[in-house]
Formats: sequence, structure tokens, C-alpha cells
Amino acid sequence: MKVAVIGTTLQAGVMTALLSEYGNEVSVYAGVPGSTCDTNIYEDTIRDAHLLSTLKKHAIAQRFDLIQDLQTLPMADIECYLFCYDPAHFAEAAAFIQSLPKYYGSAKRLMINSGTFGLYGTEKLQALAPDDAWVYLPDTVQEGKSIESFLKRQKVIVGVEDAEAKRLLKELFRPFFPLDSQYLWMPILDAELVKMSISGMLATRISYMNDLANVAEKMGIDIVNIKEGLASDSRIGSSYLSPGAGFGGENFSLDILMLANVVSESGIGGRLLEQVWAINEEQKEILFRKLWRFYQTNLKGKRIAIWGATFKEGTSSTYNAPIHQMIAALKAQGAAISLYDPEGSEAILVQYGEDVVEIAADKYQALTNADALCVLTAWQEFYSPDYYQMLALMKTPLLLDGRNMYDPEFMKAQGFIYEGVGRI
Repeated sequence: MKVAVIGTTLQAGVMTALLSEYGNEVSVYAGVPGSTCDTNIYEDTIRDAHLLSTLKKHAIAQRFDLIQDLQTLPMADIECYLFCYDPAHFAEAAAFIQSLPKYYGSAKRLMINSGTFGLYGTEKLQALAPDDAWVYLPDTVQEGKSIESFLKRQKVIVGVEDAEAKRLLKELFRPFFPLDSQYLWMPILDAELVKMSISGMLATRISYMNDLANVAEKMGIDIVNIKEGLASDSRIGSSYLSPGAGFGGENFSLDILMLANVVSESGIGGRLLEQVWAINEEQKEILFRKLWRFYQTNLKGKRIAIWGATFKEGTSSTYNAPIHQMIAALKAQGAAISLYDPEGSEAILVQYGEDVVEIAADKYQALTNADALCVLTAWQEFYSPDYYQMLALMKTPLLLDGRNMYDPEFMKAQGFIYEGVGRI
């Protein structure tokens, strides 16, 4: 099928990689006036290393075309347009659709909205090209494992109200999801609410566990036992039950804020999501509060090492990550910061500058003369470090584990002053 992927979101990257790999003729256009569409386009917007390497491989093999000039996009021949815009670019999406030649003929064009524009977003776009076959495909890929999260989903949620659109989408996705049982079809508006609701439910679980972890810690109860007890109940399961220093990420965060706004505007008075968000934002300061107590409110001149800046492992994105609250709080108290992150250090350096944050070349360099180590991201290379080297480098062996990566008893036996989140 001749497909045009419009946009540079994570979803756009995944669709470009998969559709081009399976023989479709894929053209990629940034979709925003003034944006260039060259080999660096995804490096500026996608923070998933595996996806980036896959896209580079396909680009070298010329499996898809990068369209610089909209005039060179073969609009008349395109059978499917896949719109992957972020929420801030609805106007650009609408303008692009209005620029398309009017659909004529017996074979409808498949128009897939995979942008997160909130409720009625697809309906508004469809009104600009009502004769085409429209579907809404929720963007639920997970940063850090984007291709895997798309291919291994239990059901493909699709909002569709047109039989031809349903037939065309099934043909487009046949290489990945050949069975009818792999799809969950529903009206478009329902699918739009489902998309935001998934993020809201996951965020609620995380904030609930963070709330429980803080209570458990004060009561001398290990949150790991609570987590395992909850996970053992088949009605609950084990996903998103890990307490920590708070969640971040662009898609996740924007979904929750958008859903909270929908609930607020509905007039039903729901306050749960507002509380979920408030708990999460407060949780991002939990390691700072532990530092504050340990040093009896005096952090001036202390050197704090931080491992991890990205909102999760496997990505270079620091969007809404706990690192930002941590930097702000530490600098306000006159502390020095030494940071190491295998993917996110550059973004922090660009945003804050070397006068605010010292970027270390590796995890051990960050520990030199440190008065504490705060772990904010669960990168694999942090799981089994050289503890003897760490102790030799640090001035004070205070380790604050914001992701509960280490065993408290073992770490204390090595000579660390250890605190996790809800651990005893």
C-alpha cells in the first residue's frame, strides 16, 4: 500500500519502521511548516534508541522516502494517510488535510488519526475530508520499547464507523495482526476516551503505590511485601505497582492532564485524577526530602551525585521527569550537582548549563567527593555497580534509591547508608 506518514512523533517512527519493513511504499513528511524532513528528523523528536537504529537501517536501505517539499509528495497516489501529530499541532493537521486534493473515485483513501487531540479530535478532522475512510488509532506505544509495545499488545484498539475503513486498516496491519480476534473495534469517540483512560488508570496505580509506600515507610513495613501481595491477586496483577520517585513522559503526562480536563469540564465533579497528579508531583521531591532530613536542613555546599535524568530507562527524554524538581530544589539550597545518565545528560546540559549541573563522563566520576547519591532512573548499568569503588569515591556513603533497585539489607552490609522508597 502507498502510505504517507505525517508527523514525527514516537508513533510516527514506529509506523514508518514497521510499514516500510513489510513492503509498503512509505513517504514521511514532518507535517509542520518550517520543519525539515531529513535523516535527522527523528533524532530531534524520538528518544528511543532501538527505534532510532531501526529507522536509520531502513533509511540506508531506502525503504522509505523523506519528503522535504510538500509539492513532491505524490498526493494523488497515496492510498493511506497516517496522521501522527502531537496535541499542540491540531491546526497544522487541519491545514494539511485541507491542502489535500479532493477524493474522487471508487476506492476510498484510508485516513488514520493517530494524534492525541482529545475527544472529538477525529470528528473535527473528518469534517475536513468527509468522503474518505476515517479511523482513530490510539497512540499507546511505550517509549523505550516502542516497537515491541506495539507488536505485543493484546488487542489493537481501533475507533471506526465505516466498513471500508475497517477493511482497509485490516489489510494495512495484516502482517502484524492477521486475526480478527486481535482487534477491538469501537466507535471513534469511545476509542478516544479509552486512550486517555488507559494512561489515567496506570497513573492511578502508580500514585496509589507511592502513597502506600510513604505510609508503609513510616510504619516500618516493607512496601515490597505489599506490592507482592497485591500482585498475587488475579484481579489486580503486577503491572505498574512499583513505587518510586514519580512518573513522567510526554504522552503519559499529557493524556492524564487532558483526561482530567475532560472530567472537569463534564461537570460531574470527579477529583481523582487531580489527586493522582498532585501525588505524583509531590513524589518527585521524595529523595530531596530524605536528603533534607539527613543533613538536618543544611545542604549548602553539599555535593550531590545523581544517577539518571530521563523519565525512564531506554529513552533520552527528560520530559516531566523527577530530575527537574531535584535540580531546582538542590540549587535553591546551594548544593552542587554532579549528574550521569547514559542517554539524557546532553538534554540536561542544554537546558540548565554547566554552571548549574556538572555532567560526568560515567557513573563513577559523578561520585567523586559526593555527600550523597540519588538514583532517579533504573538504567541497567546501575543495577550491579562496583560497591567498593563507590565507597572509595564518596565522601559520605548515603545512597537514596528512587527506583528501589537495590536490596536494603545487602547495601547496608556493604557500608552504605541506604534508603529506598517504602523500604526498611
